[in-house]
Amino acid sequence: MPPPPATAAVRVRRAELSDLDDLVALELATFASDRLSRAQYRRHLDSDSALVLVASANHRHFLGTAVVFFRKGSKVARLYSLASKPDARGKGVGTSLVEAAEAAARRRRCHALRLEVRTDNLAAIRLYERLGYRRNRFLDGFYEDGGNGWRYEKALG
Repeated sequence: MPPPPATAAVRVRRAELSDLDDLVALELATFASDRLSRAQYRRHLDSDSALVLVASANHRHFLGTAVVFFRKGSKVARLYSLASKPDARGKGVGTSLVEAAEAAARRRRCHALRLEVRTDNLAAIRLYERLGYRRNRFLDGFYEDGGNGWRYEKALG
């Protein structure tokens, strides 16, 4: 299937069980470590404390995903994972997913959205900073493979 045109409208919706194969395939293709397993995705799809979002150019053209965690009693949501297919990068998929995650956090009365990003993931860092996220902590050896990270946070108004 050819990539969607740059002008294709990106739609974000809650992931469904029928998205499981696409979610797992993107996870394996995108991350070398710290991956969500098929079983974890399946659990998160039915969880009150997690929200799995899917971006598409039409209902079946899967472009990317975001996973957001909510902790009971906390007013800070966590963007745990953000991934888009290589042919969809630079087409607004990441922005659409982050904005949908922020909207979901606001609906749950969260005051902030927090995330971690590898220090060498410059494209993601540029995206988060462009969307108003502020770096607030260095995370030494944060990732499974020993990689360092940055913690970012954005106040949700």
